[in-house]
Amino acid sequence: MANRFSVAILALTISVPAFSSHGRRDVTRLRRANRVFSAVVQTSRRGIPGPILKAARCVAVVPGERAFALGFGGAFGKGVATCRRGPDWGAPLFVRLSGGSWGFHLATQSGDLIVIFRRRAALTSSLAFGLTLGALGAAAGPIGPNASAASAAWRRAKILTYRRRRGVFAGARLGGYTLRPDKSSNRAMYGDRSWGHILAGELPAPASAYPLLGTLGRYSAGASK
Repeated sequence: MANRFSVAILALTISVPAFSSHGRRDVTRLRRANRVFSAVVQTSRRGIPGPILKAARCVAVVPGERAFALGFGGAFGKGVATCRRGPDWGAPLFVRLSGGSWGFHLATQSGDLIVIFRRRAALTSSLAFGLTLGALGAAAGPIGPNASAASAAWRRAKILTYRRRRGVFAGARLGGYTLRPDKSSNRAMYGDRSWGHILAGELPAPASAYPLLGTLGRYSAGASK
């Protein structure tokens, strides 16, 4: 009995630091996502048009996405996605991004990705079924304050995609990318709740997400429904 108790205590002391380390990485991801999104929206002349943010239902931010190539071009990254109910943005879901296309690339590059969803169903379809953003109707998003360009963009696409690389922010064609739930990070932050419950806003957001949700709220204010 004593031996079993000792083993249990040892397992607990090992698992706690591991969980804490995982939690710190997730908090860092939320902070990085906020920095990326803040930097983009504060650039009014070369940022995401206000009407697009006001009409957005969900937003995904993947800071530091990496492109790689060894004869096969692709990308991977970790980020967060959040949807809103009315004017408020819900608890962020941790997501993984992956994608690829055939072709020869000479160097590894990195960048930040922002994906704007006009309907939540477009995001949940990618998360649930692994559908690519292109299959769901993604297009490169416009930049700048031009409201007519923003309206035209939403008429032709359900998803608008952007990339920031080496300080340059622009709409980008990211049709081959897929977003899936990051199960380990969501479990560490929310326990055993499903990604659907998280994305639906049924759980309170962690305090570490407040800066990101606050930034989203400020720049998407005035949206309907």
